[in-house]
Amino acid sequence: MASLDKNVTLKFYKRKDVQEAMIEHAQNKEIGMCYGQGYGKRPDSLTFPQEIIELAQQGVTSFHGSEELWSNSLAIGSNLSKKEIETLRIGWDLVLDIDCAVMEYSRICADLIVQFLEYCGVKDISIKFSGNKGFHIGVPFEAFPKQVGEKLTKDLFPEAPRKIAFYIKENIKEELAKRILAFENNDFSSVKEKVKLDSADIIHYENTSQGNKVAKLNVDKFLEIDTVLISSRHLYRMPCSLHEKSGLVSLPLDPHKVLEFEKVMAKPENISSLSFKFMDRNIGGESARRLLIQALDFKVKMESDDYSLSADPLSGKNYDELTIESPIKEDFFPPCIKLILAGMEDGKKRGLFCLINFLGKIGWSKPEIKIFIANWNQKNREPLREVYLNGQMNSFNAGEKLPPNCNNEGYYKGLGICKPDSLCAKIKNPVNYTILRWKRHLQDREEEKPKAEKKGKKKEYKKEKAGDEAKADAKVEIDSNLNKVQGQ
Repeated sequence: MASLDKNVTLKFYKRKDVQEAMIEHAQNKEIGMCYGQGYGKRPDSLTFPQEIIELAQQGVTSFHGSEELWSNSLAIGSNLSKKEIETLRIGWDLVLDIDCAVMEYSRICADLIVQFLEYCGVKDISIKFSGNKGFHIGVPFEAFPKQVGEKLTKDLFPEAPRKIAFYIKENIKEELAKRILAFENNDFSSVKEKVKLDSADIIHYENTSQGNKVAKLNVDKFLEIDTVLISSRHLYRMPCSLHEKSGLVSLPLDPHKVLEFEKVMAKPENISSLSFKFMDRNIGGESARRLLIQALDFKVKMESDDYSLSADPLSGKNYDELTIESPIKEDFFPPCIKLILAGMEDGKKRGLFCLINFLGKIGWSKPEIKIFIANWNQKNREPLREVYLNGQMNSFNAGEKLPPNCNNEGYYKGLGICKPDSLCAKIKNPVNYTILRWKRHLQDREEEKPKAEKKGKKKEYKKEKAGDEAKADAKVEIDSNLNKVQGQ
């Protein structure tokens, strides 16, 4: 991670308009600070504009805020129960993170999401450059209804924003692929060259009504609309914060002019004024109500559609009948999980999400998972930041829920790690695979016991028989020697 020039940092954070914009955004949010290559203790907060420059003088290079809104962010701690956390949470903002190595593709995606949100009736849309490669699109909590049915909307975190993100992703993916291809003049090789992937990874074929195969672009392989980031206590770079790698500003933009954005606009020296807000809370009503309701009703391949363990397809029994007394080891893991464990180049956050929930369901404790994940992260080409790992583990409860099902396009197939073997066809979740193999192992071991016992008894019998025969021979020899002595 490159370090920012301190003179640049101080000069930018000294600006009153920057300080005021950041403090306004920080209200009711948990705040995290980055000191070049390390992060400060959490939780933290920002209250006064002067704090920004004081922290910059102490070495802070960037500021990060939570998606969740809290009544008292300083009271949050990893030792709190889920119920205590929910009591402190007073709301959440929708933050969509568009991440792609190709800036042109990120722009196209951001523009398309803004258009789709407007189509859904959302009026309170904001957008900012992330500071490096992508964009953040935001809808403030105030734009959502306070209650859906009998549930308070504030308690629908992270399920509701995840479903909204997935709903948007599913609805724009075809148009997104078309627009990216149109940008490249329908030249798949141009896309392939820019994203540095094989043709098989980015192209799939669909049959027309005439029976012809038509090539389609698969954007999931190189562009993420990240839903995994929508998790408890996740932080994202605050508007007006600098970025350590690029030296650029996470700059709020005009949602309708994102296609005109160029990175040079986000250089600190090029920003004369802040014309737009990110997450403006001065709204006119619940314009995101329809979006929320439609997303909650959307049923297509959501990872949360089936969080109950399915029955063992061979025995007809539920896995709940099984007691896992010790962690099931890697010998029984499915191909997809083994591929994650080998280290990942892209999709590490989704891989982490799958991995921790998988391990938690097969008997691993939270401390064991934390150590295992730390070792796994070092195998990744570019390891995830430790602060991100800690944030995920703090909100994670081992065994609470399953990893995404196998048919979830956004995970195993989208990550390119779905390499099924003969057993995979019989299961619908990686956990099922492991438990099924483990049960078979236990059954085989039970079946081997009688044979082993029988073999052991036979061996013992032979041993006893040999002993008896040896004793008999010894007795005969003793008797013979005794007779000889008496004859003399």
